[in-house]
Amino acid sequence: MTARLHYTVAGPAGAPVVLLGPSLGTTSTIWSAQIPLLARQFRVVAFDHRGHGESESPVGPWTIDDFGLDVVALLDDLDVPSVSYAGVSLGGMVGMWLAAHVPQRVERLVVSCTSAHLHAAQYWAERAATVRKHGMQAIVDSVVEHWFTPAFAARSGDVVREYKQMLGSMPVQGYAAACEAIGEMDLRADLPRISAPTLVVVGADDLAIPVENSHEIADAVPGAQLVVVRNAAHLANVEQPGQVGQAIVKHLEA
Repeated sequence: MTARLHYTVAGPAGAPVVLLGPSLGTTSTIWSAQIPLLARQFRVVAFDHRGHGESESPVGPWTIDDFGLDVVALLDDLDVPSVSYAGVSLGGMVGMWLAAHVPQRVERLVVSCTSAHLHAAQYWAERAATVRKHGMQAIVDSVVEHWFTPAFAARSGDVVREYKQMLGSMPVQGYAAACEAIGEMDLRADLPRISAPTLVVVGADDLAIPVENSHEIADAVPGAQLVVVRNAAHLANVEQPGQVGQAIVKHLEA
């Protein structure tokens, strides 16, 4: 059963469509710094994952396939046959699934600070159990600590507080089910099947998902390019918005 996804639209009608997927525990507003730049020449659709923000939250358990099929249903509802797609973390995982399983729907792909597989299913199961038992506030500080470099957190406390509030407001069951889906995900065998021109972006200081995981994606996807963003952690597009935004535009224009 697919979930109806909440989304926003910006940019000129009739322009090529760019779809933006957020990370685990965030909403489409994670892309707020890049949307004005992209909307100069693209029709930008930014969505919330199932169980996040204002999107529907079907009863779990879920798999990464469910997240991908939600996006396919969204494109069908919008009557958009194909898009360029950019996603952060969980959004990047969904992008890789789409490019491998419905390649006709993905023209160009950008995946940021993400992984095709994480070797810690038990860790994700424990995080899901923690929020179900104690609520989202139990994990907010430890999770957001890995989203930004210490230097950025020190000078941009207002941004850090915004993201802590965002994560803390996530629906418990939706967040937990998403954690479990990530823990069970393995897209490694799908990577060589991706034919869309692909850009892999990673923060040089990402502690949430090691930089090596992005190298693995770039090595496995035919022709993929890798951009390492200095002075950025897991939410590289938030910490270095201009650098990441320009890299995305350059890739989409190529």
